[in-house]
Amino acid sequence: MITPVEPRRRAALAFIFVTVLIDMLAFGMIIPVLPILVQDFVGGNASRAAAMYGLFGTAWALMQLIFSPVQGSLSDHFGRRPVILISCAGLGLDFILMALAPNLWWLLVGRVISGITAASFSTAGAYIADITPPERRAASFGLIGAAFGVGFVLGPALGGLLGSISPRLPFWAAAVMALANVCWGLFVLPESLPENLRVPFSWKSANPLGALKLLRSHPILAGLAASYLLLGLAHVVLPSTTVLYLHYRYGWDTRAVGLLLAGVGVSSLVVQGFLVKPMVRWLKERRAMAVGLTFGAVGFAIYGLAPSGPIFWIGVPVMALWGIATPSLQTMMTRLVDATEQGRLQGALASLTGLASLIGPTVFTQTFSVFIGPHADLRLPGAPFLLAAILVFASMLLAWRTTRPSRAHGPSPQSGKAPMAST
Repeated sequence: MITPVEPRRRAALAFIFVTVLIDMLAFGMIIPVLPILVQDFVGGNASRAAAMYGLFGTAWALMQLIFSPVQGSLSDHFGRRPVILISCAGLGLDFILMALAPNLWWLLVGRVISGITAASFSTAGAYIADITPPERRAASFGLIGAAFGVGFVLGPALGGLLGSISPRLPFWAAAVMALANVCWGLFVLPESLPENLRVPFSWKSANPLGALKLLRSHPILAGLAASYLLLGLAHVVLPSTTVLYLHYRYGWDTRAVGLLLAGVGVSSLVVQGFLVKPMVRWLKERRAMAVGLTFGAVGFAIYGLAPSGPIFWIGVPVMALWGIATPSLQTMMTRLVDATEQGRLQGALASLTGLASLIGPTVFTQTFSVFIGPHADLRLPGAPFLLAAILVFASMLLAWRTTRPSRAHGPSPQSGKAPMAST
């Protein structure tokens, strides 16, 4: 593990936080305007626009699935700094391409490229694992979660404001932020992976199947990775179904939905920015993971069973406590691989997220459709959220069982010493 002097470490962590924040802001800013541009390019045909927008989402998730392990492996070979900075620069240039896109296919190319460049999340996670002692990693991963929360709150609001001036203006603003961040990073971001810990790049391990091989290299890691996949799949219910559900069940308008999403973002920021560190210090990673996932399952159940909008709101702070779990789960996994494999690990985890993003929207939207359809034997609009609750609870049971002391091979994920991954 790499331990730079504390001021440089704080500056590096601040840069990683801002990088993730800008990425989330940028993506959030284009959410309100990208569907409008797509519809404009297809002549206002709503049906075709919906189909094409679905293709955009699938293409983005597919690029994440493929290129997250590639970036992780590249960072294990060339170092974290160049991969992060080049990826951020590529993202900024891609937003310029999308701002200038003359037709739908150029816009789709831009979305594909953004899926590739956004895979830098995996390298950011590896950077944190490099510079943070094991006992402090959960708090640092929590800060990344807080950046997601802030971007989730501010991005769509800022995009809507700029989009009211011009639907292409959010793309220009996102490009400026991304490229300005690169300029800052050139001065404040040190390399975190020494030359002696770098490993040769191999396409065999950099493809998604090769990345998954790493996750099978240790019995505890394999179980935790399966738990992580279940969590990623459950999370997809939120972007894919929530708005449809709120409109259908409670008759909420856009303003009410926007307020709820802001509440979700603020709650997430509070939990991941301020509660993760003390909770993990008090409970340790394994119990913090179990507590957080239990709250997540309960929160989804509230969402699915809430008979009214105010009751649904009660689920928001409960769900936010799920944020305690993911940093703890990531920390336990980082202890189980060598320092030379942290990039591959984060890339593999990002691939699991991409896989969940590919299959999750169909699973949850079809579940919603079946349970509200005219031929439904049981009308249960909240069925997608109840399915997500089951997935989260199953994830908790799997992770708890996987990490019980009697199953540990070598040091426990809680011990603070990372065993070498077996081959």
